Amino acid sequence: MSKMTKLLSASALAVLLAAPGTALAADSSDPIIIPTHNWSSQIVMSHVVGQMFEGMGNNVEYVSTDSQAVYESVRLGDVTLELEVWEGAFGVAFEEALSKGGLHDAGDHDAVTREDWWYPDYVAELCPGLPDWEALNKCADMFATPETGGKGRFLGGPVDWLKHDAERVEALGMNFQVVNAGSASALWAELEAAKKRNAPIVLFNWTPNFVEAIHPGAFVEFPEYFPGCKDDASQGPNPNATYDCGNPANGYLKKAAWDGMKDKWPAAYEALTKISFTNAQIAEMAKLVDVDEMEPEDAATAWLEANEDTWKAWVN
Repeated sequence: MSKMTKLLSASALAVLLAAPGTALAADSSDPIIIPTHNWSSQIVMSHVVGQMFEGMGNNVEYVSTDSQAVYESVRLGDVTLELEVWEGAFGVAFEEALSKGGLHDAGDHDAVTREDWWYPDYVAELCPGLPDWEALNKCADMFATPETGGKGRFLGGPVDWLKHDAERVEALGMNFQVVNAGSASALWAELEAAKKRNAPIVLFNWTPNFVEAIHPGAFVEFPEYFPGCKDDASQGPNPNATYDCGNPANGYLKKAAWDGMKDKWPAAYEALTKISFTNAQIAEMAKLVDVDEMEPEDAATAWLEANEDTWKAWVN
């Protein structure tokens, strides 16, 4: 996008935000600090909300932050909020920070999440019995690569997403080895390459995500998630191990806020509590970057311009 186009988009957004009925009174002049992570929907969503806050007259800063450590940063007030608290990936870190105090649950999005092992639909023809995890395990050698020897390769997300896939493999006695991709874009590049060769692949995926609209597929069905799966070995199918279950099939997507936000930026905080994105909206945010190849800031502006009826109710 050219510099002139960016300026025009920013001007158009300013007009939208300044329209009648939109709150423009700033709270504190200090910046609202919004963390960004390493997946597209979260980065675009952060800029969507940041541009909304700026349109209300606030200052905003963005800081790249580890997706697990961010809850301690919110708790201490080093960053102001977190917009995508995924139950499967970050529920434990979020709950631990909640127990210490300093941050709180700022409400759920309408979106329902799932994060787990996933395969494109053509793999079901190569490995009969899918999506059952035991059927997948019987086909493990089909997924083997030179780096995994005779074991099947599961392509996991970046290490800092802490999905505990290796613990699950061990707990369920699976003949797989976890290999972590360096980024979300690396996952999609491997998926594209495998599809071109009709090669077996099983990898980490999640919903909401643009992938489901472009690459039909299915999640692997592991033993059903239960609350004690991650900390009480006695409750699962393996009485000697934790993580012997899948991730929640209908997980939450929450927002978290520093306790001081509601007093320091009351109007922005009120808007935050109203914000609630759907699966389709979040998938669209990811698509603007991962498919349409827009910069996150431009994608956020484009999303706001196309969804005025949605977000204006949150900032009034």
